[in-house]
Amino acid sequence: MTDWKTLVLDEIDKRQDELLELCSRLIQFPSENPPGDSREISQFIMDYLKEAGIKTTVHESGPNMWNLISDYGIETADGKKLIFCGHTDVVPAGDRTRWDFDPFCGEIRDGYLLGRGASDMKAGLGGLIFTVALFSKLGVPLEGALSLLVVPDEETGGHLGVPWVLERKLIEGTAAVIAEPSGPQNPTIGQKGSCWFEFTVEGTPGHGSLQPIAGESAILKAAKGIEALQQLWDIKPDIPEEVKEIIEISKRYASERENPSYGQAFDHVTVNIGTIQGGTKVNVVADRCTVQVDSRVPFGVDHQDVLAKAKELLASVGIDAEPRQFGFYGNANWTPPTEPIVHELVESIAEVSGKEAYGVLQWATSDARAFRKYNIPVLQYGPAELSTIHNFNEKAPVWQIIQSAKVYALTALKYLKTTQKEA
Repeated sequence: MTDWKTLVLDEIDKRQDELLELCSRLIQFPSENPPGDSREISQFIMDYLKEAGIKTTVHESGPNMWNLISDYGIETADGKKLIFCGHTDVVPAGDRTRWDFDPFCGEIRDGYLLGRGASDMKAGLGGLIFTVALFSKLGVPLEGALSLLVVPDEETGGHLGVPWVLERKLIEGTAAVIAEPSGPQNPTIGQKGSCWFEFTVEGTPGHGSLQPIAGESAILKAAKGIEALQQLWDIKPDIPEEVKEIIEISKRYASERENPSYGQAFDHVTVNIGTIQGGTKVNVVADRCTVQVDSRVPFGVDHQDVLAKAKELLASVGIDAEPRQFGFYGNANWTPPTEPIVHELVESIAEVSGKEAYGVLQWATSDARAFRKYNIPVLQYGPAELSTIHNFNEKAPVWQIIQSAKVYALTALKYLKTTQKEA
């Protein structure tokens, strides 16, 4: 009888160069979002899977935005359907003069994969694609269905990606794994909520040489609003009893493994002033200023309450503006450790690494909320150098890329199981 677990893990070891080459090629597609155009990288992925004998269906959710669905395995009586999910878009590279290397080089250097998306999340996506293709090449006889969902939109709110696909029932599953970055021993089983919003301040234009005695600067008024919004941090969450333990575990993990200050993020509303756009010319008093805010919401706080508090704080400094939500917004959500997919993936990490593994919450937001909205248990696990995510000089450790691919494969084998077919 074939030991499929041993066979698959051995093959991943033998084919490490193929896995890393795939990840490098994914980074070389500059799939920045905005503006968002997934056609070239999607075609590459489809061609790669086709060589492994896997067909892919394209679902276009917007101009040049392709969602890909590829299936392997069979649907069985118990109905187990595992979804592997990843996104092809990356945040813009920004000022390239501040990178130490070409952000789209995809080079392997000193034990790291280099480039925009290395950690978020093309190395993880490469691991998922590689695993599904490997199963097909080896003829692994899964007892259930394994679907690969590759979406083009996550970094700007994700509305053209996972939510779009699930709303149209283009894919169904009993569990899902997203290859978002995580700690090597700690998948993320829950995420904070979010409340992205923007507000516009109106001013009275005038000659710049007469400020502040003539005209009313919209930028100056907005600055007072920005200062007031920092008080969103002081909102006290009413944390539900069922998540108190995992929050304490996550605070301890983040403080010890990431940054001594990060633990506070789990029970506070965070506030980031992301963009400011205002004024027309240096010698004109600004007549309008728009500010965009990224606020992340802990368990025990409703995102609508954050929006209401923001309006109250703006009013307190004389700004009569209506904050408008856009992009990411929703409440904190999680998948309990008792769910089989969480158990199988955590066990797989421990088995592959030989070290303790356990789930934690994430201080950010992701597509996981969309799966949970449709009652699909989901967790995230992927290779990452966490400090480089959305930063200059993004990279991912090679050893984590290989470990993650093994964990994806082992989790699928454990969750779906195999028939007794010989290799």
